[in-house]
Amino acid sequence: MTLDKALVDALQSDYRSAAISEQDRAMLDYVVKLTEDATQVSPDDHTKLRVAGFDDRGILQITLIASWFNYINRVADALGVGRD
Repeated sequence: MTLDKALVDALQSDYRSAAISEQDRAMLDYVVKLTEDATQVSPDDHTKLRVAGFDDRGILQITLIASWFNYINRVADALGVGRD
């Protein structure tokens, strides 16, 4: 599967302006909030995900995957992985 270059560019620039589903937008809104300050995530955020069509398992999977990537990126940054 290949993604349209315009979609990829829009997602990289600002996912809010990309041509994506409301479900994907809700997921990305949640992931951004989780990434920026997980202490600000509330039950209201989970409700928004449920309204968008995610069940508890989906919410858990989104949370775990985003958290894992955040963790790995912080470890790599701390160890200088990928720096010249």
